[in-house]
Amino acid sequence: MATRDTRLDAIERVHRALEDIRAGRMVILVDDEDRENEGDLVMAAEKVTPETINFMARYGRGLICLALTEERVAQLDLPMMVDGNRSSRSTAFTISIEAAEGVTTGISAADRAHTVLTAVGADAKPSDIVSPGHIFPLRAKPGGVLQRTGHTEGSVDLASLAGLSSAGVICEIMNEDGTMARMPDLVRFADTHSLRILSIADLIQFRLQHEQMVSLLSEAEVELPSGRTWTARTYGTPEGNRQFLALSLGALDETPTLVRMHTASVLGDV
Repeated sequence: MATRDTRLDAIERVHRALEDIRAGRMVILVDDEDRENEGDLVMAAEKVTPETINFMARYGRGLICLALTEERVAQLDLPMMVDGNRSSRSTAFTISIEAAEGVTTGISAADRAHTVLTAVGADAKPSDIVSPGHIFPLRAKPGGVLQRTGHTEGSVDLASLAGLSSAGVICEIMNEDGTMARMPDLVRFADTHSLRILSIADLIQFRLQHEQMVSLLSEAEVELPSGRTWTARTYGTPEGNRQFLALSLGALDETPTLVRMHTASVLGDV
C-alpha cells in the first residue's frame, strides 16, 4: 500500500489515492524536481479530525493550510494576505482564520480541525470565522493542476475527484532535522506510516484522460476569398478562459486527418 508503486501506472495510482481520500485518509502528493521538489500530506478538508491535524503537526512538521476554491474564498469574504503577490511560486495565501465559535486559543488540534470544518461547511458565511487565526487558507486557481501545478490545486482536485467538497488540508513534510523531505525521505515516510504516494504529474495525466478538455461553442459556414466554403467551429475550455477556432474543408470521417496549427496573432492575422 505504501510508497509510489512504480508497478502501477499514473491512472491506477490516482484511482487508489482517491479511495483513500474518500475514506478520510491522507496521501502524499509530490511535485517535480524543477518546482519545489517537495511532498505534502494531503486530505479532504471535510474529512479532517483532531487526530489528522495532530498527525500533520507531529509528523509532517510543515505549515497546515486549507486549500479552497475561488468561489469558497469569495463565499467567506476572505481578502488576500497581500495585494501584490511577489512569492516565487505565486502561492495565494488569504488572511489566516479561526472559527468564530467553538474554539479556545485556536491552536490545538481540535480547534484547528473545528476551524477547517467550519470554513468548508455548505452554508458557511463570513461571520462564522474571524481573523487572524491558526489556519492558513490558500486560494486555488480555477482549472486546478491543469492551470497551476501546485499542491494547493492538487489537493482541491483530489477532493473534487473523490466526490467530496472541493477543499483540501495540506502540510509540507519535513525531516526531523528541519530540512525538507525529498523523494527518498518521502518513500521512507510513506512506508513508516502506510501512506500512498502520487505525483502532480499523475494527477494531470488522470484528468487529461478522464475529462473533456474542450467543448464546441459554435459552428458556421464561412466562404473564404478562394471561393471555397469552409466550416468554422469555435471550441472553449471548461473554465471559459480560452477559445480555439478550427477550420475544416469537406466531410471529416474517423480516419486521421491532416491538421495544421496556426498561432494566433492580432497584427499578423489582420
